[in-house]
Amino acid sequence: MANQLSGGAPARDMTSEIQKTQFLELSNGVKIAYHHSPGISPGVVFLGGFKSDMTGSKAMALDTHCSKEGRAFLRFDYQGHGQSSGNFVDGSIGQWAADAISAFDHLTQGPQILVGSSMGGWIMLLMALQRPSRVAGLIGLAAAPDFTEDLMWDAFTDNQRSAIEVNGKLEIPNCYDDEAPYTISRHLIEEGRNQLLLRDAIDLKMPVRLIQGMQDEDVPWQTAHRIMDQISGPDVEVQFVKDGDHRLSRPQDLRRLCCTLDGFVEHIVNPALPAES
Repeated sequence: MANQLSGGAPARDMTSEIQKTQFLELSNGVKIAYHHSPGISPGVVFLGGFKSDMTGSKAMALDTHCSKEGRAFLRFDYQGHGQSSGNFVDGSIGQWAADAISAFDHLTQGPQILVGSSMGGWIMLLMALQRPSRVAGLIGLAAAPDFTEDLMWDAFTDNQRSAIEVNGKLEIPNCYDDEAPYTISRHLIEEGRNQLLLRDAIDLKMPVRLIQGMQDEDVPWQTAHRIMDQISGPDVEVQFVKDGDHRLSRPQDLRRLCCTLDGFVEHIVNPALPAES
């Protein structure tokens, strides 16, 4: 459930990462940590999961792959995540989407492919709705739009809901760290309701590719079908991985991601000509 919605692996070696990290300072004093590599277009922007960061295995695999291809690549940390400023418990989907838009606007140029993992899949859809002219395509990995409502609030017990309403927060287990539970705030739940997407049509026309593990215990595989059904554009494909879990971070999963990206770039850059009548 919510305890695995980060969709990423813990950082490997932070020493070199910290040395190379740059910071985008926003007008409100917030500092967004990022790594950006210039290169050919379309560029790629990675959007991490809930309480994940830009040093997870998928972000790093894409960084390495795009570097080999000479393709522009951006990864960053939302507020309260990784090396960025702010406190995680103060965050919300709308705030993190705003962070992503700021990084997108300030640090990238030209068309971009957004790759969203778990919560990042929700963020990428919100971004694409705000910047449709610059988003060339979307790749979702166990994409989890609306998870604060469908996978958290709806799954909480009456006691858990009461704890949030009375105390303003709730602690739930973190499968990545037994000693550091997730703190879910009332603000996260309530603000998330302003960002819900799957209740109505999602007016996006760019191509979309969704990769979903069938053994995902956190995001039901049916969510990928819901996303496909709600997106108005015709070019949406879902790739189910029969033995894939939520993280999709095994070596074969990372290879699949990079191969999917390569094929997607070719599809975007050299779309098939329409059949002659």
